[in-house]
Amino acid sequence: MLGLRLPANPAVRRAVRLTYGFQFFFGLLLWVPIFYSYQQQLGMSNSQIFGIQSIYYIAFCLLEIPTGMLADRFDYRTSLVAGASVLVVANLVPVFMGSYSGFLIHFLLIALARSLISGAQSAYLYEYLHAHGAGEHYLKVEGVGRSYSLIGKIVFWPVIGLLMQWSMPSPYWLTAINAGIAVVLALKLPPIPGWKAKEQGKTATMVAGIGGAFTTLRKSRWLFLLMVQGVAMFTLVRICQVNLFQPILESKHLSVTAFGGVLAAMTIFEALGAARPHRLRRAIGPAAAVFFLTIVMALCLGFIALGSAVVAVLLLCVFAVATGISFPIQKQLLNDAIPDSRYRATLLSMESILDRAVCAVVAVALGAYLSAGQLNEFLVLSAIVTCVMMALLAALLISVKRRSGINTRVRQTVSF
Repeated sequence: MLGLRLPANPAVRRAVRLTYGFQFFFGLLLWVPIFYSYQQQLGMSNSQIFGIQSIYYIAFCLLEIPTGMLADRFDYRTSLVAGASVLVVANLVPVFMGSYSGFLIHFLLIALARSLISGAQSAYLYEYLHAHGAGEHYLKVEGVGRSYSLIGKIVFWPVIGLLMQWSMPSPYWLTAINAGIAVVLALKLPPIPGWKAKEQGKTATMVAGIGGAFTTLRKSRWLFLLMVQGVAMFTLVRICQVNLFQPILESKHLSVTAFGGVLAAMTIFEALGAARPHRLRRAIGPAAAVFFLTIVMALCLGFIALGSAVVAVLLLCVFAVATGISFPIQKQLLNDAIPDSRYRATLLSMESILDRAVCAVVAVALGAYLSAGQLNEFLVLSAIVTCVMMALLAALLISVKRRSGINTRVRQTVSF
């Protein structure tokens, strides 16, 4: 069962359920299994498709800090409403502009929508629970919320290929409707108690807000290294699930009608992992858990290059389990490591910038490898580079933990 016994406070229960609903509908991007084939059918080349992806990641980087600052300065809920509203428009663009320009605008708007909610969503939930004395529930709530957000994908993704054959733009219409529902749910989210009091001081101006965030990051080597650790994990997940997924299945000679079913199977395993992140965290500690799971994901990609279609699907499902477990743990690690909550959304946005900057570079490289017919070489190289980088980072994390003092809340939750 994916559920979780919620706190007795009715206000907290309502807020948690609304965040579950928001995550569910905002994340229900029904076009994900078919957008690569969709763009190919419109006559776009691999270089154009992955070039847009690279531009998307760069745009996300440029937008992350400004949107995070706005969320910290004004209201996390306002940022969530704005993000969902932009997502509605973004998913209508391909319906009326089925061209390179249309998809470029589409992904630029997607970047804006996701940057508006990337830090704000996690920051809202973390701050709201702690404001009501229910902070100990954050990890489970974050994990269960992610698992619920995957359920709709499990239901719809298997039929998206067939749906596209019936009506090509229908996945985009349905995704726009989902985003509209997310707008309504975001409008219903309750305010965080004491929020206005937290706006005073250094965050009174936008410039002071970003300056304070950079100062906080500069003073905390532990926080910075945790952000870097999340880069490898996020890059593997994003590149695999969005950019590599369809080329991998095509290389194994699976038809586009099977893509949704495979992605749904992966999503089931990801949901199961997301619902129970605390078990591995308790066993080996959160930082070590993220390290271990990232290595598992990298090895899965490497061995996919050597296996058959069946082996590839099985490894993708193992990859998905690791993904589901790792994200909630990484989010709590970062939130616990942030010493000043006034800059929470901005700092979380900075972490996203690192993620997307690396993804932008990898997407360009992926496009070049695919154009040269070297997908397997790319998979193996990605696995090797990730393992080497994670080994170096593990040594740095251990060194920093031994040499520097970590605040009480971090010390209680960190083990490496």
